[in-house]
Amino acid sequence: MIGLKIGSRGSALALAQADWVKRKLEETGLKVEITVIKTSGDRFLDRTIESLGGKGIFTKEIEDALLSGKIDLAVHSMKDLPTELPKGLAIAAVPQREDARDVLVSRENIPLKDLPKGAQLATGSLRRRSQILNYRSDLNMIPIRGNVDTRLQKLFDQGLDAIALAPAGLKRLGRDDRITEYLTPDICLSAVAQGALAIETRDDGPSRQSVAFLHHDPSFTEVTAERAFLRKLGGGCHVPVAARASIEGELLNIMGMVAEPDGRRLCPDLIAGPKEQAVALGTELAERLIRAGAGEMLAGVITGA
Repeated sequence: MIGLKIGSRGSALALAQADWVKRKLEETGLKVEITVIKTSGDRFLDRTIESLGGKGIFTKEIEDALLSGKIDLAVHSMKDLPTELPKGLAIAAVPQREDARDVLVSRENIPLKDLPKGAQLATGSLRRRSQILNYRSDLNMIPIRGNVDTRLQKLFDQGLDAIALAPAGLKRLGRDDRITEYLTPDICLSAVAQGALAIETRDDGPSRQSVAFLHHDPSFTEVTAERAFLRKLGGGCHVPVAARASIEGELLNIMGMVAEPDGRRLCPDLIAGPKEQAVALGTELAERLIRAGAGEMLAGVITGA
């Protein structure tokens, strides 16, 4: 019986995701164990994601363990994974994607449009913050860090009115009964690759073939287009960037958006084309937004203007 080691962050959500992959592999006769690896993003919970460097803070230490051979594969939330992988590593499988939307969890079960003026709404995402402020500039946006359960607890412990987060984590942890409402894309367009998992391996390792059966090609096509969009923009956690791709028959639709952090201005657009052209479509959509003014918005965020 072949043994495989899965590397994972230690949060309840990360372990639930890794355990799902473990069970699927064990059903094929493999012996599998999970190795918990603490990342920079897990060690410094008192600092914002942006101040820690954005993309890669939840993956670098795990990828180092993968490259050194301490683990055979890694299970990531795809949205945490930088668009450029370290040399020698590959995304071996993208399982079927979970719900990619954003949700509101309100202490009194009040939807976003009915929250009182000045209500305290917490999120750890610059993308969610900017879009929600564009919709409700009268709200008081509060930064928040921590895993799903920690954020839910802070809703009450800190006297918050609501928090905005991804439903995928709530569903994987069985907490989706806490959802007040799903936010529509016109209010809050989701993060690149939100709701998707990435199973990462060494590009020449036997474990790459071991997880191939978990691959879901439509989900892979969607996140490939979204990641191409983000790659062209050069964005990460420092900039409010959103994208959502969806497949309808042979057609791939992509919505994309760049925002100013305070939400005063959003720059959205959409594109459609053959699903085989996922990278080209994502890239073209980013180029359109750059020409429409997103380039100046991104430059302003990067330089602090």
